[in-house]
Amino acid sequence: MDLALPVNKVRITNDQIKRYSGQINLKKISITGQKKIIDSKILIIGVGGLGTPALTYLARSGVGCFGIADPDTVSISNLHRQILYDQKDLKKSKAEVSKKKILLTNPKIKIKIFKSKITKNNIDKIAKDYDVILDGTDSFISKLTISDYCKKNKKILICSAINKFLGHLFVFNFKEKQKKSPCLKCFMPKAPSNDNNDCESEGIVGSIAGVMGVLMCNETIKEILNFKESLCGKILIVDLEKTTFRTINLHKNCHNHL
Repeated sequence: MDLALPVNKVRITNDQIKRYSGQINLKKISITGQKKIIDSKILIIGVGGLGTPALTYLARSGVGCFGIADPDTVSISNLHRQILYDQKDLKKSKAEVSKKKILLTNPKIKIKIFKSKITKNNIDKIAKDYDVILDGTDSFISKLTISDYCKKNKKILICSAINKFLGHLFVFNFKEKQKKSPCLKCFMPKAPSNDNNDCESEGIVGSIAGVMGVLMCNETIKEILNFKESLCGKILIVDLEKTTFRTINLHKNCHNHL
């Protein structure tokens, strides 16, 4: 189901034109594209190292409606890479703190929070009202659950995983490119026996979270605006130790894991 209004039905105010003038002046965005961004409804699952920069930049880009799903509270070890939080937020709900701080940048943004871990049993209740899902979780089981749901319900999914100096970024557009888009199971048919990608025990440089979170935002905007230059069908691999960015093809083989 397409949840967006026709572009000619979306209103844009003088304040919004001033606020987003930098984007509007880009020919590939313009007033028409900015209206699509304002009208988009995005669910961020996991407001940690990936989710906080993605949420911050999407909110500042003009997205008008967010869902934020995260069951966790802020711990001191989060502060080096989860950029929305500070010392005063320790032991507070990440979803609640994120909502409060995003509304400081623009109080007109609509935000609904969900303080539950995503499961097969609750994902439809949480995600059904959103066009685009951003997966910033650190659980492979959660990632496969989210991918399966988005594929079944024709959502756009932007997914990333980070570890040490490395980041992987996936774009799955089951809404506009359903026939061509692979899914996460085309890359990882089953969750590994060690489900959690534990950043702290494995080690992680904080900047990889920022880089990949910002790239998640960028690819989200490109999919909202239906840019021809899409990462759908590819994997972007970022190595900050070597300062390299490379893409490899991810071929669709969904028939092998129906």
